[in-house]
Amino acid sequence: MIEKISFLFFLFISTCSFSQMKGVVHGVTNEKQDVLIGAKIRLLHAKIGVTTNEEGQFELILPKELPDTMVVTAFGYNPDTTIVTKEDRFIALEINLFSDKMMDEVIVTYKKGTHSISRLKTLHVEEIGEGELRKAACCNLSESFETNASVDVNITDAVSGAKKIQMMGLDGVYTQIQLENIPYLRGLESSFGLNSIPGTWIESIQITKGTGNVVNGYESMAGLVNLELKKPSEMERFYLNGFGSIYGRAELNMNAGHILNDKWSTGWFVHGSGMFGEMDNNRDGFRDVPKGNNLAFLNRWAYQGKKMEAQFGINSYLDIKNGGQIGFDRSANDGKYGVQIDSKHADLFAKTGFFLKKPRTSLGIVYNVKYQEVNAQFGNRTFDGLEKRGYINAIYDGYIGTTMHGIKLGASGIYVDMQQKADSLESNRVEVIPGIFGEYTYSGPRMSAVIGARGDYHNLFGFQFSPRVHTKFLLSEFTDLRLTAGKGWRVPNFMIDNVSLLANAKTWIVPAELLPEISWNFGGSIVHEFKLFKRKGTISTDFYHTLFENQLVVDRDANFNQIIFTNLSGKSYSNSFQTELSIEPLKNFEIRLAYKYLDVKAEYAGEMQQQVMIPKHRGFMNLGYITRNKRWEFNTTLSVFGTSRLPDIGVSNLPSESEVYPILNAQITHVFKRWDFYVGGENLTNFIQKNAIIDATNPFGNSFDATRIWGPIMGVNVYAGFRYSIKNKSKK
Repeated sequence: MIEKISFLFFLFISTCSFSQMKGVVHGVTNEKQDVLIGAKIRLLHAKIGVTTNEEGQFELILPKELPDTMVVTAFGYNPDTTIVTKEDRFIALEINLFSDKMMDEVIVTYKKGTHSISRLKTLHVEEIGEGELRKAACCNLSESFETNASVDVNITDAVSGAKKIQMMGLDGVYTQIQLENIPYLRGLESSFGLNSIPGTWIESIQITKGTGNVVNGYESMAGLVNLELKKPSEMERFYLNGFGSIYGRAELNMNAGHILNDKWSTGWFVHGSGMFGEMDNNRDGFRDVPKGNNLAFLNRWAYQGKKMEAQFGINSYLDIKNGGQIGFDRSANDGKYGVQIDSKHADLFAKTGFFLKKPRTSLGIVYNVKYQEVNAQFGNRTFDGLEKRGYINAIYDGYIGTTMHGIKLGASGIYVDMQQKADSLESNRVEVIPGIFGEYTYSGPRMSAVIGARGDYHNLFGFQFSPRVHTKFLLSEFTDLRLTAGKGWRVPNFMIDNVSLLANAKTWIVPAELLPEISWNFGGSIVHEFKLFKRKGTISTDFYHTLFENQLVVDRDANFNQIIFTNLSGKSYSNSFQTELSIEPLKNFEIRLAYKYLDVKAEYAGEMQQQVMIPKHRGFMNLGYITRNKRWEFNTTLSVFGTSRLPDIGVSNLPSESEVYPILNAQITHVFKRWDFYVGGENLTNFIQKNAIIDATNPFGNSFDATRIWGPIMGVNVYAGFRYSIKNKSKK
């Protein structure tokens, strides 16, 4: 396997010989240096140019005829001029422009794309900005992906309201989720944690397909999702968001950022929500969404000094859900089928960075301590879990010779004390996992590569080696090719990972020993930029193949009275293909179209079958328009899901495949000074899955099953809300 990776890498590195110049542009004002967004870099003779991105970086394709004169300009700064020769093809420039003492009354604005694929990064990273999150109700993390085609969010059952993400056709447990590069939604959080982070707290989301960097850990098997929260020094001085829907859901979010002095800043985040309505649109006698409350609080601090920087804070939430039959009350013993889920979470996090004497080198250390408790009841079946987790990751970031050859070295440590009990089954274990890693980055004119490997020792399962390779090739000025290959692994938590499967009468059968899940991921993508009506458009196509060496296989239809968990004895794989087109045919009118194909199979009883509840085909369309005066915003998203295989549960007259169905969401926002007012609708086609709960009239019988869920169980939902914000003066 490693030989295949090396062959692909050296094959493509030998084919790249184009000329390219990279660099970063800084603006210097009163001895302070900041990156410049939107600075222009032009070659006078060749008459070509580019602008810097939000990180102040640029890439410029050099013409054949050199030397040429390069001019760098930015509004409010004195221009700079230099001569570019053939010898400059293999260097990275750092350009400083000095302020021309721009008057305070002059305001420079820059329009940042709300959704993009970063062309500068070696890995395939899809970035969702704060503007994209405004296009939907987006009151928690599970709703942050409604206008995105790469990540699917699925309901796990018809009684608990729990949701899970899915990437490349694989369950969310195979996607590494991080909160600013700190592991998040792991262990007991994985099933119910998507409601724990309000969308109003999030600044941006980065989605990486395939295995991620070894620096981030060993668990990235299908991809990586990194959440960036609003920064204390850049966020609103005060922000308030209110939300309500016709189903009885109400939310209130408050953010506040304070710059204390030139070194210290702090941010406060408060969230409160409740589901107060008792809705039964499909009239099966069960609540479509559980009633309950969610309270969340986060406080973070940031320190910026000359020799070091630091961030630290606390994050906590309490989530209480009450579902089940209409009229169920947990305090009354009335014989009704009830669902109760109580989740408690608290964690402390910190990040420290030290600037070393050698320029562009640093040492960073990440710390995290977490406490998580989950207690759940599905009728007569119960789950109780308690988790204590500690995490530390130290990273040295430097280079060898020149900045074209970057290097990262580090060590990590994980401690997990997890106790789980589901009915009569128990799973208690203590994990201690020290690890070391190294990563080399090459940044050439036409090609970049990230080659890394890490070794981790698990106290219960021994040593695991994880190599990974990522490459990017600049085929032309407008076309990027990326290839990736690597290994990921994780220790399965079969109870909490599948806790929603308690919403039926089936007995769980588990093996005597659970082995670590191991996968190899191979794939690539092509991203091409073009001009349409003199406006930029982008088309991207990617394909990824995930092959499991070992996997915890969940067989739901081998035995009508059982759910059988087994270590993989045959084959299991996932093929994911996606193509996406993004264009702006008119000013401020954006169109995104996407198609996704998923071929996800595993061997059950010697036969390869498509995994259940995974549609093979999905179509996606997003339309967004902002009026010229920026007072009105319109957004519409349509997703069409194809058929998926359904588990055979031994009940006659049930279909073996789901239906093709659409989901249509739309929202209108009006901006008035510091206020935003928005109104929207979800599932406007009013599609509702029939028979979402099997044998709903006999919830304690052997045929009862609320886990055969593949579509929406709620009809049209209409919501409205407001946003009020006061900007920080320094960022106005």
